[in-house]
Amino acid sequence: MINKTFFSISSLIVLISLINCSPGKKEGSESKAAVADEYQLIFDGKTLTNWKGDPTYWKVEDGTIVGYTTEEKPLEANTFLIWDGGQPADFELIVDFRITESGNSGIQYRSEMVEGVPFGLKGYQADIDGKNNYTGQNYEERKRATLAYRGQQVIVNNQEDPNAEVRDNVKKNAWQSTEIVSSLGDTDALKAKIKSQDWNECKLIIKGNLLQHYINGVLMSEVTDNDTVNRMSEGLLGFQIHRGPPMKVEYKNIRYKAL
Repeated sequence: MINKTFFSISSLIVLISLINCSPGKKEGSESKAAVADEYQLIFDGKTLTNWKGDPTYWKVEDGTIVGYTTEEKPLEANTFLIWDGGQPADFELIVDFRITESGNSGIQYRSEMVEGVPFGLKGYQADIDGKNNYTGQNYEERKRATLAYRGQQVIVNNQEDPNAEVRDNVKKNAWQSTEIVSSLGDTDALKAKIKSQDWNECKLIIKGNLLQHYINGVLMSEVTDNDTVNRMSEGLLGFQIHRGPPMKVEYKNIRYKAL
């Protein structure tokens, strides 16, 4: 004779098992998707672990990366603090920065080392300066120079003479083979969105050959790089200190997300 109590319990266990095995999202799929959408902090706020640069000019102070020069410690060539976490291709980067009025800096990306220059980089740069004359523009360090001024949406093309040197196509510190597609706004009106000698947020959205620079949520410059000879699809990430008068630049809350 069948025990009815045992039959009822067994039936309930089978039913629960069937529900748990029913088609649907796999366990953890939502959490994995959430993690993929999150930014990764690539500065621990305490040390320069995973960063490399000349300690004469870089330090950590009050939870920020500080780059500085003094009268006693001038620079002969631009120097960089370089992230040692890889060579990003498509990514988003959000950084808070503050710079003194005499400062000249920038966020370097898809860059490569300069032979013979310690901690030297060449490549794309989100320009930053203390007077905010250039902050937000796209400047290519040691290569094609200015690709897009603040307020410009630009297509960058190959130079006409493929056998010429890169710098032969640079005049007045700007790449000559560019096409201005549209205006993102008056440069002075955009400049008013940037705080002087105070904290600002820079966001880079770099995907394929589309390079977008935002300051405080405002698109400052956009480059579509169609120059198949000189463009870079991946490379090093870093921060610049420019040679010149004594200066100080600070970076914190450095958030990175691969796309």
